[in-house]
Amino acid sequence: MHDNVAALLPLARIRGLLALMRPRQWVKNGFVLAPLVFSGEFRDAGAVSSALLAMLLFCVASSATYIVNDMHDIERDRRHPKKSKTRPLASGVVTVPMALGLLAVLYSVLVWGWFVASPVLAVILGYLLLNVAYTFVLKHEPVVDIFTIAIGFVLRVYAGAMALAVPVSSWMFVTTLCLALYLAAVKRRQELSGSGAEGRKVLEKYSVGLVDRYAEMSATGALVFYSMFVMSARPELVISVPLVLFGLFRYWYVVEQLDGGESPTDALLSDWQLLLTVVLWVGVCVWALWPAGA
Repeated sequence: MHDNVAALLPLARIRGLLALMRPRQWVKNGFVLAPLVFSGEFRDAGAVSSALLAMLLFCVASSATYIVNDMHDIERDRRHPKKSKTRPLASGVVTVPMALGLLAVLYSVLVWGWFVASPVLAVILGYLLLNVAYTFVLKHEPVVDIFTIAIGFVLRVYAGAMALAVPVSSWMFVTTLCLALYLAAVKRRQELSGSGAEGRKVLEKYSVGLVDRYAEMSATGALVFYSMFVMSARPELVISVPLVLFGLFRYWYVVEQLDGGESPTDALLSDWQLLLTVVLWVGVCVWALWPAGA
């Protein structure tokens, strides 16, 4: 009996360390691949490998920021009804020294990344510094917290562009910012509806109605700017606009009727219609941008 417990304990620790890295959240790093799609470089094997490496490095960096954030919030998370059971540090499955060891490994990978993809790592360094500021200061400031989250998505797109040495168009920048603001606003809305100020102190300064207006403005901006980008720069992608519109509608349905959206990743992976819409959008973009006769 004791042998079984002893054998299970290390396994629980390993699972806890994996959970601490939040691999489900790596889906967000798909934004790194946006320049690969819109530049048409997806037919080049070298470009694909460079973009995937940038995405992998961003996964490592984002996991590192989650660990730093969880260590900083450990006492607050222990008082939270849900996080006290689901967060590895707050629940005691993973100790702080173990988390620091994992953090050192992740930072070592990023140091290696500097020597193989320094332009990408320069963007990632900005992302890491931004998230340190978010963890200790910015997440307590209303509106600034939402914009900080959104800028993190914009930096993902820039990392993908740096990997391919292609520019980020003004259209892509504004569209990504608006879409990310929409996701961040919805996240705050669901946190506010679910746990109120118990989850985050900054939520005391928001109301559901206010955050709803932020989300509506951002969703409208994302749709308008994406449509303008398509019609002016990539008219062959006009067929993708209805998919974007459906995705925005469906995401809001998941938020309003199915009580999702606190985690955009969970909302995407748990709703087959949203997931299918993303897959179809990628497929349509690749098909539309594929050179004729190639």
